[in-house]
Amino acid sequence: MKNVLICIIVFTISASACSKDNDSSIETDISIPEVTAGVTSVSVTGQEDNYTFSVEIKSPDLGCNQYADWWEIVSEDGRLLYRRILAHSHVNEQPFTRSGGPVNIAKDEIVYIRAHMNNKGYGDVVFKGSVSAGFNQETLETTFASELETTAPLPNGCAF
Repeated sequence: MKNVLICIIVFTISASACSKDNDSSIETDISIPEVTAGVTSVSVTGQEDNYTFSVEIKSPDLGCNQYADWWEIVSEDGRLLYRRILAHSHVNEQPFTRSGGPVNIAKDEIVYIRAHMNNKGYGDVVFKGSVSAGFNQETLETTFASELETTAPLPNGCAF
């Protein structure tokens, strides 16, 4: 009888531990969506004065009304060295990588690689570095060399 009583007590405690809680509070892991495009990685191939850059971008693309429309390489003093136009949105491909070149820079020239949104402007998550030393993610003021937003080449539409 003692063993039966112990089994009933253990079963009752186990069953109550598995019962559903009636607490109405809900905890969620909410992440606020990005509002601008950011560079997430950079790789380089080629030779001095003739490099190809592969740039991975994460952006909150919604279609042609909101998409990353280019990435660019800018000198430390704000000169546009190269711009890769993105002809369409990447709604279902995030992050995405696009390559561009040739990029005419010296292996030790320090540059910024940054992305641009058609309706939000430049993002502040960029990569900075040189081909010889490598590139690291940094934060750059979105107003740095902002006049480049109107410098050719510029996109002439969005395919989709």
